Amino acid sequence: MNPELHRSKAERIARSLEKCTAADYEALIEGAMLAGTHWFNYALHAYGLRAPEQDVMHAEFLTKAERAKLVLVSQELVEALEEVEASRAMFVRGSAAGGEEMGRRALELLNRIRSIALAAAPLAR
Repeated sequence: MNPELHRSKAERIARSLEKCTAADYEALIEGAMLAGTHWFNYALHAYGLRAPEQDVMHAEFLTKAERAKLVLVSQELVEALEEVEASRAMFVRGSAAGGEEMGRRALELLNRIRSIALAAAPLAR
């Protein structure tokens, strides 16, 4: 998928998340994961770490070499996506307390992922 299609999908998902309330924390977390993954792939393509036809589903699926290169460029990008992903087990599939707070945190992380990905935008062109 090319970078602009990733961007379009991420932005559409983010618009949908605006309709959720704090009580919809499962949807917020899942949506942040999905939109964040699109932004993550946008950045990977922009940084030249993955060709447009080579998307990743999760940060953990990067090769060691790709991960090392990406961490040099933006360790925060990797850590933010991984934090959202890790929260899914406890708050979406599990019943841990604090789901509303994690939903808010997931949106904060998504905004950070988006900002980092957009900073790579000049490289995508």
